[in-house]
Amino acid sequence: MKQPELMDERSLTTPKNRSFMAMLGLQPETAWIAILGLVFLTAICIVIKAGTILRIAFPAGATAIGVWLYLKYPLMYVSYTWWIWFTAPFVRRLADWQAGWQDPNPILLAPFLVTFISFLTLYRHLPKANREGSIAFILPLIGIIYALLIGLIQRSPTAVVVPFLNWITPVLLGLHLFAHWRDYPSYSKTLRTTFLWGVLVTGVYGVYQYIVAPEWDTSWLINTELITGGKPEPYGMRVFSTMNSAGPFSIVMMAGLLLLFSTFSPLQFPATMGGYLSFLLTLVRSAWLGWGIGLLTLATSLKPKLQMRLMLTIVVMVLCILPLTTMEQFSESINSRFETLTDLQNDQSFNDRSGNYEENLNKALTEWLGKGLGGSGEHIDSAVLDTLFSLGWLGTVFYAGGLLLLLIKLFLDSEGGSDSFASATRGICLSIFVMLIFSSLMLGLSGAVFWGFLGIGTAANRYNQYQKQIHKLQKHNLSVSQMS
Repeated sequence: MKQPELMDERSLTTPKNRSFMAMLGLQPETAWIAILGLVFLTAICIVIKAGTILRIAFPAGATAIGVWLYLKYPLMYVSYTWWIWFTAPFVRRLADWQAGWQDPNPILLAPFLVTFISFLTLYRHLPKANREGSIAFILPLIGIIYALLIGLIQRSPTAVVVPFLNWITPVLLGLHLFAHWRDYPSYSKTLRTTFLWGVLVTGVYGVYQYIVAPEWDTSWLINTELITGGKPEPYGMRVFSTMNSAGPFSIVMMAGLLLLFSTFSPLQFPATMGGYLSFLLTLVRSAWLGWGIGLLTLATSLKPKLQMRLMLTIVVMVLCILPLTTMEQFSESINSRFETLTDLQNDQSFNDRSGNYEENLNKALTEWLGKGLGGSGEHIDSAVLDTLFSLGWLGTVFYAGGLLLLLIKLFLDSEGGSDSFASATRGICLSIFVMLIFSSLMLGLSGAVFWGFLGIGTAANRYNQYQKQIHKLQKHNLSVSQMS
């Protein structure tokens, strides 16, 4: 199948005319020049203490590059979008460290704006949504637009903008990935590479953050007064690496670590070491349980040959990680957190969540029209409550209906267990779906992970079914030609 837009991203240089960037594997060069230019601008602003300028320059530059990559290098756009999600909070902390604390901070809009560019995919794809089988992605968007209108009626537009971006950008990302199902092999390879490097870089930095407690991280923790973030001192923080808090970081690491089981690279070993240690140091128990659910889903969906390879990988991983977790600096906080799993009655976090449900569930169940976006409150730490309060029953029917349809399609339409990447996406999606009862993981970065893998997972099913049909057709044509 002709893929002109993807051909541009392949290296066409010969050994004689290869440039320095080509030798480093940074292809396509023009895309990398633009991205490295943004990195250089960010670094210069930090060095010269121009954090105020960076607060405008970073989201503006990131969005401009995102538009260009979307139009010219679609694979790079996907990888770039993930990295903006991974690093924007880190850039924000550096800017605040140099220029003083500012909240809200425009830098945090960068990942939402870059992801929102994929609205162009919705515009292009909408007329053929029924034919392409993407109606399940359109339904949640209807629910979100409904809640947006209710929100605009009840409060000012500025109070609705950020909640709107929080809700809609993850769904747009999922639709964008599904819409390119014909190029699934290229997109799955891109996601593998992106999350491999993501786990390596953010995992290693997470361990460094825990041991050293850099000033920009501790000052951010103090300014936010985030009690659940731990103590702003070495060996005292709950690791959040380059992201905004331990929760979203744990979701990214959970997904990345599950993807590592379907990835084969020399970087897999160091990524595993840093990734699992920082994942444990987040102390996010729901993510630990989610990882277990994802691993079980992955293992049971693979063919026997791949299951044996998975078991061998797990054994090697345990042998590498276990000695690190027994070190005194790490073991105390990790072990004490594990112990709370067997004593939930005396666990303050569990009791707070239970009390939250008891207090708000009856109110949420009577929200027929909903409060609209921005009306759910700041402390509704549950996807169920958040959805009912924000979208009401009317919007929830569309949103939850589309989500459930996608999950059903993800599992019922799967083609065997020969595609380990597709199996990993099913594990990731199921684990996050189960975790929705604990937190609003369908929003922001966590939502981008959830909906993004729903998109690429359903794209995998569509692509594999299409290839199976092509194979049957070719086999039929061959038998007909032999008979004639």
